[in-house]
Amino acid sequence: MPNLRNAKKALRQSEKRADRNKIVREEIHSMRRHFRKLLEAGKLEDATKMVPDLYKKLDKAVVKNVFKKNKSARIKSRLSVNLAKIGGKTKAVQKVETAAVEE
Repeated sequence: MPNLRNAKKALRQSEKRADRNKIVREEIHSMRRHFRKLLEAGKLEDATKMVPDLYKKLDKAVVKNVFKKNKSARIKSRLSVNLAKIGGKTKAVQKVETAAVEE
């Protein structure tokens, strides 16, 4: 236990931040789990609609320093790869396909 007043305050702050970060991590984890279950059930439309919300949560987590930038990118990549395996398309995949057709 800290003795100095500023050390006590720093401990309180870090505990609050840890709790806040834990909530964000758990939300993202539950969204990823839900996304995975949608893919397993074959509900491509619902899974595709969920992707932008998940991306937004991940980007916010990076801004708030809950996740590192590369972890967020890795998760996004895995989400889009899993969606593409089943046959769904994200906006990024659609842009690449339209660019290839135009050329």
